[in-house]
Amino acid sequence: MPIPKNFHSPAQVTARDRTYSQLQRWMIDGTLQPGEKLNDGELAEALGVSRTPVREALQLLEVQGFVEMHRGRDTRVTLIDKEDILKVYPPLAALEALAGELALGTIDPEHMERLRCINADFAQAVREHQPFQAMELDEQFHNVIVDAAENPYVASYISMLQMHIRRLKYVFLKQPVSIAQESIAEHNAIIAAFEHGDADTVTRMLRQNWLRPMKELYSIIV
Repeated sequence: MPIPKNFHSPAQVTARDRTYSQLQRWMIDGTLQPGEKLNDGELAEALGVSRTPVREALQLLEVQGFVEMHRGRDTRVTLIDKEDILKVYPPLAALEALAGELALGTIDPEHMERLRCINADFAQAVREHQPFQAMELDEQFHNVIVDAAENPYVASYISMLQMHIRRLKYVFLKQPVSIAQESIAEHNAIIAAFEHGDADTVTRMLRQNWLRPMKELYSIIV
């Protein structure tokens, strides 16, 4: 296959991508509060970039539902809609259960060791009241299972849904440790079920690991 001679490899991480990642994180961890007005000039100065990557990042965040851009008026972080909890979690739970079922035939000892190590780190983050780190580790735990399932279509839909509930998960993991402790136990049950090739328990516990926090979040968020 001929490659054009004037082709230039793209930068590994663009200014827009860096800006997007940081703004998304600030929206998840509450640095940028729901409903807060965003000024692209102030954000550009804080991030050490020009306004262009900030505007591009905000446009991408708007598509993903993190911000609302009112042309000619202002741009604000979207509010958390309580009713969305009941719309987003169930399809994610169903897809995660499907990924677990698919992974039963492909999961290997390396995957299992990663699950155990990640859950240990997750438990430590919960004990140390590090909600953002705990959230990321929880995602890593589930991503190991999704990777083991070896189905890019399932992985794509799961990734899209996770994007919409990251802020909700952060709210959940900021609650008392006794609530998040249940996630640690559920992860252990999932690991044990994989070890025994127990498809029913794998799918049931993966659903529970999403639907339980859905119910708790719904009761917590005003």
